[in-house]
Amino acid sequence: MYRIRGFEIHDGYLDRHAQSSVFSAVQEIARAAPPYAPMTPWGKPMRVKMTSAGRLGWYSDRRGYRYVDQHPDGIPWPPIPEVIMEMWRDLVPGGRDPECCLVNYYGEDARMGLHQDKDEADFAYPVVSVSLGDDGLFRIGNDTKGGKTESLWLRSGDVVVMGGDARLRYHGIDKIRFGTSTLLPKGGRINLTLRVVT
Repeated sequence: MYRIRGFEIHDGYLDRHAQSSVFSAVQEIARAAPPYAPMTPWGKPMRVKMTSAGRLGWYSDRRGYRYVDQHPDGIPWPPIPEVIMEMWRDLVPGGRDPECCLVNYYGEDARMGLHQDKDEADFAYPVVSVSLGDDGLFRIGNDTKGGKTESLWLRSGDVVVMGGDARLRYHGIDKIRFGTSTLLPKGGRINLTLRVVT
């Protein structure tokens, strides 16, 4: 584990067997709550496809960003699989369990602009981010927009813990190095983010 601007980078946290177990759990989530491309508040679809597990799921449409208690199809979000909960409890010992596991799928041309995770009511708990599949170029910014940034490649099995001073720091994914992993049969990158919402 090492730190960049308060972000804890747990490189290689999941070995290949553990990655496969988590990916199987993600497939269960996707079967229960099919991934979709949310609409941004300014009316454009996001480049990533997403779904969620847990009591609440992250959602976006013309009304803005928020958490909701059901999938756009009107079905409840599935529970967070135990193999994913175990990661949270190992990395955030003694804390509240997460209420949301957001699942983002990045295809070859997908990216995620610099943003803050600030739709939660309680910033005392970190956001735990898990990378599966192809490498993603992760960019870390500052507490406010602008200024110098730093970048690093996140590989399959890496986990980032964003807490403390890093909790509201801007971050994003600039690009995917497509075909660098064989974990996902059709390629691409999956990112899981575990969050305490309320």
